[in-house]
Amino acid sequence: MPYIMVDIESDGPIPGDYSMISIGAVVVDEQLDKTFYSQLSPISDMFIPDVLAVSGLSREETLLFDDPKSVLERLEKWMNDHVAGRPIFISDNNEFDWMFVCWYFHHFLGRNPFGFSSQNLGSLYKGMIKDMYQNFKHLCTTEHTHHPLDDAKGNT
Repeated sequence: MPYIMVDIESDGPIPGDYSMISIGAVVVDEQLDKTFYSQLSPISDMFIPDVLAVSGLSREETLLFDDPKSVLERLEKWMNDHVAGRPIFISDNNEFDWMFVCWYFHHFLGRNPFGFSSQNLGSLYKGMIKDMYQNFKHLCTTEHTHHPLDDAKGNT
């Protein structure tokens, strides 16, 4: 199955009012060498300094990032180049990452190449081991840096 592990960073809690400022993605396969990373300029004047600070970026830096529409066009092309069929979105913090990615794709491109559903890595792990109280984080071999590409690769 063409799973794409995705992680995003934002400057606030919801898309539209706040902005996705970076996105990382990796095709889930043995090599983990098919990666995508980009930074997106803000779409709103609103931002929460403490939320933005998690990424280690300043508001001034984010204002110089790429146009969101062009980033999403490049991400869609990258996915088309690396997976056959409709890619399956998977994320560690699925509820958060998915709402930004889905909103951005529909808002800027009028479509979402992932379709209308996504998968949560934690839920998949709990189902595999048949224990709803377990967490997969002990399996991660990389530090959670809040750099979306690092975190996406670390979750595979």
